[in-house]
Amino acid sequence: MARSLAKPSKTVDLHAEAFLTDLDQYEQNELLGEAIEFLREQLDGAIYWDYPEIRFIHGKGKGLLKQAVYEELKYYKQSGAISNYYPAYHNEDIVVVLIGL
Repeated sequence: MARSLAKPSKTVDLHAEAFLTDLDQYEQNELLGEAIEFLREQLDGAIYWDYPEIRFIHGKGKGLLKQAVYEELKYYKQSGAISNYYPAYHNEDIVVVLIGL
């Protein structure tokens, strides 16, 4: 069986300027949705490729991205797709997602 999902980086920046090239085409409120969609793509890829963990950079700012990221990860954990997630010990602007048990 051929693998079809791209292999993500072990650390993924969720700030729009890190993964979008046409920022001026988006309204501010659309960027949050794009970031969450990007998180899903990267996390699904990490699960598919059997990563033990993946890290997401959400940053500080107003905390909107952080809040949305944690809500999405809560859903993934409740569904059994990931085992846990927590802020990185050395940098609270990063969330560590544990995929395997």
